Amino acid sequence: MTHPSSGSALPAADLDVALHVSDSLATGADLRLDVDNSSPTLLETAAGVQPEGVVPLTVDLSPTALTAAAEPAPDAEPRAAGALEDMPAAAAQPEVVAALEAAVVAAPADASGFTGFGLSPELLSGLAAIGFQDPSPIQRAAIPELMLGRDLVGQAQTGTGKTAAFALPLLERLDSQQRTPQVLVLTPTRELAMQVAEAFNSYAAKLSQVRVLAVYGGADFRDQIQQLRRGVQIVVGTPGRVMDHIRQGTLDVSGLRALVLDEADEMLRMGFIDDVEWVLEQLPSPRQVVLFSATMPSEIRRLSQKYLDNPAEVTIRTKGADGRRIRQRFILVQAPQKLEALERVLEAEGSEGVIIFARTKAVSLTVAEALEEHGYDVAVLNGDVPQTLRERTIQRLRDGQVNVLVATDVAARGLDVERISLVINYDVPFDGEAYVHRIGRTGRAGRSGDAILFLTPRERRFLGGMERAVGQPIEPMEVPSNAAIHQHRLDRLHQRLAGTVQQPTTTTEERALLSEVLQRLGQELDCSPSVLALAALELSLAGKPLLLKAEQRWGAPSGRVLENRGGDSRGDGRRESRSGDFRRERDGGRDRRDNDRSDPDRPESPPESHLERFRLEVGWRDHVRPGNIVGAIANEAGLTGRSIGRIRIYEGHSTVDLPKGMPEAVFTDLQRLKVMNKELQISRLPV
Repeated sequence: MTHPSSGSALPAADLDVALHVSDSLATGADLRLDVDNSSPTLLETAAGVQPEGVVPLTVDLSPTALTAAAEPAPDAEPRAAGALEDMPAAAAQPEVVAALEAAVVAAPADASGFTGFGLSPELLSGLAAIGFQDPSPIQRAAIPELMLGRDLVGQAQTGTGKTAAFALPLLERLDSQQRTPQVLVLTPTRELAMQVAEAFNSYAAKLSQVRVLAVYGGADFRDQIQQLRRGVQIVVGTPGRVMDHIRQGTLDVSGLRALVLDEADEMLRMGFIDDVEWVLEQLPSPRQVVLFSATMPSEIRRLSQKYLDNPAEVTIRTKGADGRRIRQRFILVQAPQKLEALERVLEAEGSEGVIIFARTKAVSLTVAEALEEHGYDVAVLNGDVPQTLRERTIQRLRDGQVNVLVATDVAARGLDVERISLVINYDVPFDGEAYVHRIGRTGRAGRSGDAILFLTPRERRFLGGMERAVGQPIEPMEVPSNAAIHQHRLDRLHQRLAGTVQQPTTTTEERALLSEVLQRLGQELDCSPSVLALAALELSLAGKPLLLKAEQRWGAPSGRVLENRGGDSRGDGRRESRSGDFRRERDGGRDRRDNDRSDPDRPESPPESHLERFRLEVGWRDHVRPGNIVGAIANEAGLTGRSIGRIRIYEGHSTVDLPKGMPEAVFTDLQRLKVMNKELQISRLPV
């Protein structure tokens, strides 16, 4: 065996050490390398035996320590005892170092689980309690860097474990005795803020005196102030609400040690980047800044170059869903027809283990209520569902107590249930990556699965971006016809009858009583057994018609309107860019909200059919921009930026198109909402 750089032969004793290290690491054994000044000897800690005359030197053989030893930071402090260059001369020969490094590289990456990161026993105990065993790729790459206090730029999709990747090292470095904020996490939505705060709490369950607070629009501002005054170390919030607290002096950032920008590209898309930069400007130096983003547009790259100090860069490429195991189809349907189309699809395709993705909480509730009325075992997962109920709901889905789950994207993150056989994209996803993650809920553990995408005619242009994301075509599918539904109902009735005949669910005594009822009815009504059988079948239908009404023209503007609670995709003429991004508008690809000022003399076109127009008492003289309005309303109303229509900004007021049928409570909250420190005082405009 020779060292690759020097070409010299590895001494027999050193070769023996290397081979033992390699074998032990490959089996996941705990190691201590004890050496004297002449020949190294390997001891396994379990043996508890130490040769006489040997002065022990414990050497950390974890990938983290070896990587730190091999690649020191430019201005790194001298290494602590245990790093490779602190070994005695005999063991620190290049041949031994190379052999040890090679052995670690060859060892399983997850052999030590989370124990190799230097996390406290309390944190490790908390992770074990919630079922964490092996770190994900993003956690393996990011945790060591963040434990060293480095800034970091991480490019990773949702569902990769990035929350734990930044939360665990920040919790480890926290001073629990200091009762002022030390960590601030900015998120684009209140749902994600709640989720991240819950994650911090679950990881820190075994730590004492660690307090986490989520701050976002729609929650009681005074209650947040009281909790901040009582003392918290970690604050998770949306940019607008964080700015409000900083401006009012209720959030003290003078002792802040770390800032995390979670889903930075989403904050850019929602118009929050100016707010994010304002927050960054208020923070003390030095501080640790962590930026996570699924994509890396130029504006996010500029932000990292301006505010991060020589950051480590981590990119995790996820394979996403295996399209070969998932049959993917799309249905072209008008927005008002989507609910009936959904009911037909569920009836024809089966409803054993289904996830339906809706874009907003309001739509998720409406869909679930409608399906429940039709007899489906359905549950909802959205940002309003607390973590404990979320866990119970997922377990019920696993156990088959619930067959249909209606979920928003944020609430469904990390969802892994093997029995999911069908994913329905009721609302079009934001982009190709979101589509990949949605359909990845099915086709798991080597099973096959189905994914169906609902598209309105104007949304069809988004199809190409999703096909590029999965690397295969998405086939068209017709809404199941009346004839198909009728045949399905008859087949299901046939199966139920055959099953009851072959395996009766009643006792012999009960069947005898039922037979007496039939005989008596036949005599009283003077009818044949076949007539009685038909009557029994009609009774089993429970008043539901067997046949549907006249066939619909799918894709034509007719049918029931579902989005009366606030939010369908707008179908507003957005066009797909060559990169597969679905967020560009007509008008030469320029965003309709780019112009901060509107011409007061130009008449406004009426809102689209599923939207209504509102007046806001802020204008360009208040220095408001479209992004400020989008971000504030999206967070408060639980909407996405894409469900908000045209915005026009005038000198003293603005107008915005929002989904029809907003709940009154949301409308009341929006009236009190502040943008640029001024209340919106939102009001409906007459049609």
